[in-house]
Amino acid sequence: MKLGFKRLLSVGAMLLTVLLLPLAGMSSADASEIKYIVNGTPITSFDIQKRAAFLSKVQQRSAKPAADEMIDQVLYGQEMKRLNITVADAEVNQAYSNLASSNGMTLKQLTSALASVGTSGDHVKDFIRTQIGWGRVLTARAQATGVNEKDAVRRMLKSAQKPSTTEYVLYQAIFVIPARERSKLLAKRKREAQQIRDQFGDCETLRNHQVKGMIDVTVRPLGRILEPELPPDWADLIKAAKPAGATKVRETPRGIEFIAICSSRTASDDKVAQLVFQMENASSGNSSLEELGKTYTQELRAKSQILKR
Repeated sequence: MKLGFKRLLSVGAMLLTVLLLPLAGMSSADASEIKYIVNGTPITSFDIQKRAAFLSKVQQRSAKPAADEMIDQVLYGQEMKRLNITVADAEVNQAYSNLASSNGMTLKQLTSALASVGTSGDHVKDFIRTQIGWGRVLTARAQATGVNEKDAVRRMLKSAQKPSTTEYVLYQAIFVIPARERSKLLAKRKREAQQIRDQFGDCETLRNHQVKGMIDVTVRPLGRILEPELPPDWADLIKAAKPAGATKVRETPRGIEFIAICSSRTASDDKVAQLVFQMENASSGNSSLEELGKTYTQELRAKSQILKR
């Protein structure tokens, strides 16, 4: 169910995972109550419900941190404002459009799919805006504290031994469910996808024979992807699958999907070296943007007035 956010915002801008607001305004259509006030900015139960749906239905994560994520989002938006860091509407709309196209949807279909799982296009756009802006906040702080990733990568590429990683050739099978018929067709489509997945032999057979003639089923090539570049929502499932096998089937806003591993090999070159470095750097020490983001967030929380109603 998770949409391809990693493609949308790279962790190079890292923001990847830390990749993609001022708070979305309270919906006049929903009589929600104020749950938190963060430096004077309210967070409502409706805001939290939409974030919980976004986490559980779109990102396939626990919905439990929804309130904390909304608090952090407000803090990030306030810090962006303090530092005069803005994100143009055109950037947000382009990112949202990229998200739709990377998931094989029109903008209208994406917005409808998000609404069908309990969140909204506006909520996701607010999330995107804050993630882009927060990434710029972190980059500015990193530069100010002497974090220089480019120099470190350059030194690594000059070393005699370059690291290696796995390169995958992948196909994605999508059993589409129209949003208005989701409850009616979900179980049926899941059985169909599971049957095709269990019978998977190779990618060409999957594409040209197994799903041929099936209605609202598409198999699309994802191309060659290095392990550090795997979509975060699929990475663990792909790595857990057998070579020349397929991942488990899972629900997504589009319907039921699985990814087929056509082939895999060990790769080692300059691009691999840089990607591996960035992956390792993102998970190590206080110099990483991820660690910097955690520390920065703690600082913001410590000096802010966060009232629970």
